[in-house]
Amino acid sequence: MDAVTLARVCGDAMWAEDATSREHGLQLNSIDPGEAVLAMTVSAGMVNWHDTCHGGFIYLLADTAFGYACNSRNQRMVAQHCSITYLNPARRGDKLTAHAIERQRAGRSGIYDVAVTREDGTQIAEFRGHARAVDGTIVSEAQ
Repeated sequence: MDAVTLARVCGDAMWAEDATSREHGLQLNSIDPGEAVLAMTVSAGMVNWHDTCHGGFIYLLADTAFGYACNSRNQRMVAQHCSITYLNPARRGDKLTAHAIERQRAGRSGIYDVAVTREDGTQIAEFRGHARAVDGTIVSEAQ
């Protein structure tokens, strides 16, 4: 199976088991080798006392995009280190997109950047994740 098809099969398999993302309203928009795009709309239950989106939900979106991107090559990866910088507030009703891109992949390690943006193009946060491969695959390549 080619790399693009394999990434999409891995994405479908991960999504089928990802109840947390579905329950929080995340959507998997696309997945390719080393890249993933997820989205969510900020709901009333996601805003804090400042009437802005609680940072934990933005982190959830960015971290999930990171997870899909680093596992898209059918090698189980786990986070080693992640950091996020919040640049602008997100508010109730905002449609946010997290675009994760593989910056470096060498052997068992990878570095991924995620840009979280609002639909008007404003960047809400930037996230960087370092991942490390562990034993196993997401799917059998014979699927």
